[in-house]
Amino acid sequence: MERCDQCGNAYHNTFKVILNNRSYTFDCFECAIGKLAPVCSSCGTQIIGHGLENGEDLYCCAGCARNNGITVLLDHVPQP
Repeated sequence: MERCDQCGNAYHNTFKVILNNRSYTFDCFECAIGKLAPVCSSCGTQIIGHGLENGEDLYCCAGCARNNGITVLLDHVPQP
């Protein structure tokens, strides 16, 4: 049995995630998110979905981007 890289639990159903050529072992998605999900540059929330990027900065939503003075990022693209 392998151990989870986040919580240390030995479990028979672990899975691997490869990120930036590094392999991680987890026993659940919660641990994978806790270890690997990026955090919002404004509020510190872990970004589980797509998030928004501005250069090196990541945001969980356009509101957080606006809090940091970024006004070009949108949560919803207007429909034509």
